[in-house]
Amino acid sequence: MCGPHFCSMRITEDVRKFAPEQKLPEEAALRAGLEQKAREFQEKGAKLYAKT
Repeated sequence: MCGPHFCSMRITEDVRKFAPEQKLPEEAALRAGLEQKAREFQEKGAKLYAKT
């Protein structure tokens, strides 16, 4: 599913590129990325809908 601010195919491609760069298996890279995004979400106030 893709849209102007989200593309699952692009995210998958980015994870596959990120994993070897970090010398991690894909699953570990995915987990690390999700943890990073969770921290960003919390830092920005943990709101589902943000005003742009």
